Amino acid sequence: MGTTAELEGFNQRIADAMLASKEQGGGLPQYLGIQLREFTAGRLVATMEVRPELVTPMGAIHGGVMAGFVDHCLGCVLYPLMKPGQWAATTEFKLNYLRAVKSGTLTAESTVLAMGRRSAVVRVEVTNDGALACAAQGTLLVSEPPSGK
Repeated sequence: MGTTAELEGFNQRIADAMLASKEQGGGLPQYLGIQLREFTAGRLVATMEVRPELVTPMGAIHGGVMAGFVDHCLGCVLYPLMKPGQWAATTEFKLNYLRAVKSGTLTAESTVLAMGRRSAVVRVEVTNDGALACAAQGTLLVSEPPSGK
């Protein structure tokens, strides 16, 4: 996880606002039904129900569904750790799909491995009804707001 000094900047107010949001960021996260459940410094737990429209004709969710879930969790874990106005952008991530997901609930645990002023490395483990279904790791750019705004 990031250094103690980096994680001491955890803003519970931002975490609570994100947990309370019913839209969960709108767009794809809202469509997927991602729910942020728990925040602590450098850790996020989120869930998503596997719905029939997310399952391919082969009987399992599309890898892109899992990738969208993971990508959202990669970034969200950082917001309570960043300064107001900063934003996180995924620059790369790797997924290892470990088992087919056909139904049930996906639970992601996102953990900050390292966080600096300009970048962060985050690990996400996704379980499907208790069994590990995906392991992922990504790098995110931490950006400052545009000057003059």
